[in-house]
Amino acid sequence: MPRPFIGLTTSVTIEQYPERAYVNAAYIRAVQGAGGVPVLLPPQLDAESVRALWERLDGLVLTGGGDIDPNRFGERPHGTVYEVSPARDELELSLVGSAMDAAVPLFAICRGIQVLNVALGGTLWQDLPSDVGIAVTHSQKERRDVATHPVTVTGETQLADVLGAHEITVNSFHHQAIRKLGGGLRDVAWAPDGVIEGVELPEAPALVVGVQWHPEDLVDGDAGARNLFRALIDAAAARGRR
Repeated sequence: MPRPFIGLTTSVTIEQYPERAYVNAAYIRAVQGAGGVPVLLPPQLDAESVRALWERLDGLVLTGGGDIDPNRFGERPHGTVYEVSPARDELELSLVGSAMDAAVPLFAICRGIQVLNVALGGTLWQDLPSDVGIAVTHSQKERRDVATHPVTVTGETQLADVLGAHEITVNSFHHQAIRKLGGGLRDVAWAPDGVIEGVELPEAPALVVGVQWHPEDLVDGDAGARNLFRALIDAAAARGRR
C-alpha cells in the first residue's frame, strides 16, 4: 500500500542572506516513523508549484516557528512579536482553507495551532507573560525532548482518544497562544493557567487537531506523541484509498 504524502510547512529566515527555508528534522522523522512521506512546503513556492504539490498530498502538518502578523487578526503588534514572515502567513492560512475545502487531514503544532485558529477567525494572546502571567513556564529552558508542564485533556474527544490519556506532561516553546477560538474549533486541552493547549474541529469531514506543544520532539519516549502522528497518517491513508 502506498505511503501517504504529508505536507510539512517550513520556517524561513528573516532579513538574512542567503534566504533559507528550513524545518527541524524531528518533524521529518516523526512523519516517516508514523508511515508517511514528508513533502516540504516552503513559503518561496509560487502558486503553480503549490497547486501541483497540493494535488499530490494526503495530509498536512502546520509546523512551529515565528509569530503570525497580528494584523491578520486585527491587532497591532506587541513589542515581543518576532520572525514575522508575510509569505509564510499567506501560504499557511491559504493551506488551511484548502484543507477544509478538500477534507485533507490536518495536524497543527505550536505556531500551527495559532495559524489554524486565525484562519478560522480567532485571535491570539500576543505575549503570554504579559497577557496571562508566569504561573506556568510556556517557553522552557530545558531540552526540546524534556516535558515540563502538565496538560489536562477533556474526555470524549478525538485528542483524548488519540493520546490515550486525560492527564499528560508536555514540552513548551511559545510565548503566544489562542485567545478567542476560531469558528467551529473546540478547545479540548489546557495548561494549569488556563492557556489552551489543544483544539479540534468536530464538524470537519476529516481529522483536524491542533496542539500547542511539540510532540515531534517527544516521539522517542512518549506513546501519546507517536499516536498523534499515527492518527494523521491513518487519516491520510484512508483518504488516499477513497
